[in-house]
Amino acid sequence: MSPHPPVPPPRAVRISLYLLVAALLAVVAGRALTGQQPHRAGVLLATAALAGGWAVAAVLPRSRRTAVGWLAVLTVGWAGLLWLTPDAVWLAFPLFLLHLHLLPVRWGTVAVAATTAAAVGGVARHQGALAPGGVIGPVIGAAVAVATVLGYQALYRESERRRRLIEQLTATRADLAEAQHTAGVLAERERLAREIHDTLAQGLSSIQLLLRAAQRAMPERPDVVAGHVEQARRAAQDNLAEARRFVRALTPPALAARSLPEALRRLCAAGGGDAGPVVRFRLDGTPRPLPTAYEVALLRIAQSALANAVSHAHAGRVELTLSYLGGQVALDVVDDGVGFDPATAVGRDSADGGFGLGSMRARAAELGGTLSVESVPGQGTAVAVSFTPPDRAAEVSG
Repeated sequence: MSPHPPVPPPRAVRISLYLLVAALLAVVAGRALTGQQPHRAGVLLATAALAGGWAVAAVLPRSRRTAVGWLAVLTVGWAGLLWLTPDAVWLAFPLFLLHLHLLPVRWGTVAVAATTAAAVGGVARHQGALAPGGVIGPVIGAAVAVATVLGYQALYRESERRRRLIEQLTATRADLAEAQHTAGVLAERERLAREIHDTLAQGLSSIQLLLRAAQRAMPERPDVVAGHVEQARRAAQDNLAEARRFVRALTPPALAARSLPEALRRLCAAGGGDAGPVVRFRLDGTPRPLPTAYEVALLRIAQSALANAVSHAHAGRVELTLSYLGGQVALDVVDDGVGFDPATAVGRDSADGGFGLGSMRARAAELGGTLSVESVPGQGTAVAVSFTPPDRAAEVSG
């Protein structure tokens, strides 16, 4: 099989070819009627037969075998007409086009060469000699036909290749859009999971500890019970505000009406008392407004680190330090709890009691920050995170 199968011509080309053949057959028949040709009746009969052969193509089944058989009949009929009159040489050009369109390139070229030789031989037979005009005319016609058809087929194949390429690019773009959508969904799920872990889950854990402490103090110490219940009520209120914030996608309530240092100071105050460790807040440097994303990340990391100190480290004292150092801002959370081995804690971030270290690292990495965890079993834990945020004024103006 040829690597380049025949290319179907456009409808306009086929109609033009039929009109050309009809005109040439009319010229051959007209010359036979008006001239003094020795085989006038045979020429007219052969012309009519060829006209009928061309016309029958409209009702033939569209198959390769039928087309090749039809072409063979036309070629034989043309050869018979050429035997009767040299005027039939004009019909060689439409035959060239048919051979090149209906046959594979290799066999179409061979058929054109054979038809050209037959045309040159037929003209020479009628003229009694091999004249230059009788050779040059058919050869030029064959060359023009070959160049035209092969050029058209090359353009058609290139157009088809580009069409397929565009279809592939369109499909690839659709797949890429779907992949980006899926990645966005997964990223949003991960973000919400971190938010829930660092806010609602930690808040519910604090409420549970407060209620346990209140239960232990009952009924001997009603004043202590009342204090624990009040702290649990405030924690529940904060958690409710956080849940509403998820729905509205707003700034955390702790930062909505106060600065980051004030939010951290309030966090430390809520983490102390009889139900938990002594939590102290320290501020170094001059506070300055930060982009919201950085303030949220620092607050969430502080919440998660403090919850770890309460729930996992069973610390007695926790010190939280917020430092403004030139263009950097740093947060350190140090406790005197039971400590752990950071190497064995990798992969423990799960629903069954992980430390939330992966969530804290992810928050830091998203904003180009660095987070380190230092801990030794029995010697407490230190969590340190630092950012180099852009100037907030530049962020607002941008």
